[in-house]
Amino acid sequence: MIAIADSGSTKTDWVILDSNLNEVFRTNTIGFNPYFVTANDITAELQKNKDFVPIANKFTKVFFYGAGTSSQAMHEIVKNGLNKFFINAEFTIDHDLLAACYATYMGKPAMVCILGTGSNSCYFDGVNMREETKSLAYILGDEGSGNDLGKRVLRAFYTKKMPSHLAKAFDNCYNLSVEELNKNVYLKQFANTYLASFNTFVVEHKNDPFIQKIIYDAMSSFIEYQILPYEEARHSELNFIGSIAHIYEDIIRAVAAEYHLTVGHIIRKPIDNVVDYHKKYLIK
Repeated sequence: MIAIADSGSTKTDWVILDSNLNEVFRTNTIGFNPYFVTANDITAELQKNKDFVPIANKFTKVFFYGAGTSSQAMHEIVKNGLNKFFINAEFTIDHDLLAACYATYMGKPAMVCILGTGSNSCYFDGVNMREETKSLAYILGDEGSGNDLGKRVLRAFYTKKMPSHLAKAFDNCYNLSVEELNKNVYLKQFANTYLASFNTFVVEHKNDPFIQKIIYDAMSSFIEYQILPYEEARHSELNFIGSIAHIYEDIIRAVAAEYHLTVGHIIRKPIDNVVDYHKKYLIK
């Protein structure tokens, strides 16, 4: 059996194929970002999955693409966690940005962008992926992402920049003290997904002019820091994956137009395209 996984910081989508490349089932786990989980965490999470447990030793190949796996050290954390569970499998482990390339490739080179819990970008010519800028993750980077939007709305609330009607709605929704906020951000695991959870408030009020400016500024920062360094962006489409890109598609297209850039297609759930790419090009 063959497993193909696309993993962000929040969750992992799995598609399981038989030896004839027919789909057997799909399942989900938490995201296996090695900056936030250990190898033992990964193994333990898989052992809780009732779909996997009865057939774990039947897998011969596992293709895993995940956030945070761009360095060799982080790659090894994921591999060790998977290897303790899929004991008979060969592994291909790479960055989730490469999966995004596979998901958005439509026969011509393009810029590939991730906007989900985190954010990232690259240029993909159909075979080779090139990163002109490096991801600085949720503290120093991730412009335009869910956790970036969460930070922006939190900052606006606690610095009293948020209009009173929105501040009241935010306070009624969360009733969150600074002490509790700081504890969740600085002392607990998965601070990035915690920050991204405040995007729910952004979505609920996305038509408010103040919130619209927050979103617009976040997407402008994404363009400035993660797209403009690429010369190819001037003459290639920008293709997106991720829930944030899907939710704010209209604003993304408006911001891109301001920079004279062209947005191609936006894919919310890329796993189907990733599987199709593997069937066509990667699984022998």
